[in-house]
Amino acid sequence: MGLFSGLEGMGLEGFKDTSIIEKKDAVDSAGDGSAASEKKESDYLIDRRYTCPVCETVFTTRSVKAGKVRIESKDTDLKPIYDFVDVGKYDAITCDSCGYSSLTKYFGKITSKQVKLVKEKVSACFNRDSIDNKKEIYDYDDAIKRYKLALVCTVVKNAKNGERAYTSLRLAWILRSKRLSLPENDPMVKSLYEDELEGLKAAFEGFQLAMSDEDFPIAGMDEMTLKFVLADIARKFKNYNAAARFVADIMISKKASSRLKDEAYNLRERIKEDMKSDVASIKPS
Repeated sequence: MGLFSGLEGMGLEGFKDTSIIEKKDAVDSAGDGSAASEKKESDYLIDRRYTCPVCETVFTTRSVKAGKVRIESKDTDLKPIYDFVDVGKYDAITCDSCGYSSLTKYFGKITSKQVKLVKEKVSACFNRDSIDNKKEIYDYDDAIKRYKLALVCTVVKNAKNGERAYTSLRLAWILRSKRLSLPENDPMVKSLYEDELEGLKAAFEGFQLAMSDEDFPIAGMDEMTLKFVLADIARKFKNYNAAARFVADIMISKKASSRLKDEAYNLRERIKEDMKSDVASIKPS
């Protein structure tokens, strides 16, 4: 499958083997809500108006009403889990006229040179019928298309690695959300998981490079929060040395909050348990 699979239907071909992160140095590898609620997902949404910085078209897209949804819990890599509407489905904004797409926090942050690149490499071949901003709600497939377009745009416009990494992370999260919404025996689960891991790997590599030449906060995260995310991603890939190093940095840091240090302690215990499980799974020949 791959993170850039499915783009052909949007008129964008040739991105299948594109590298997401601009590598400069070697780095380490690394449900939509409550059925009990009487309200519908659309009750939590509004139409929000944007002016596209690439083609200057004014368009509307669905957005979650501020303050209407709360975070119930978080995954180990800090992916938020919401009480009813998955806010993540609505955080990739796409202009349905030219195809320019971005996470909300980056949408208007584009230079004239980047505009030219997007027009040449995305807008020129974008299939307008592939994105429908007027749907009452967006399902995970709608969200995944928007996130993939956003990721393509970060590559095309030569965005900083911090933006590329964060967009990769958010795509991985939305792929996870779709995967977990399906029955375990669904044939799509395996490919969704593989694509999620690809997104996490790109995020891991990109964030490490970003930390070497970008100022904090990176993608809205301070240094210790970002190191926590990297520690958990490293754990998922069994890169225990890197995971332990990031956790140790947090636990001895004067900048880390007591809450984050507590979470780092719990993560350190998970790393130890994972290492024990790996050792136990190795059978003598």
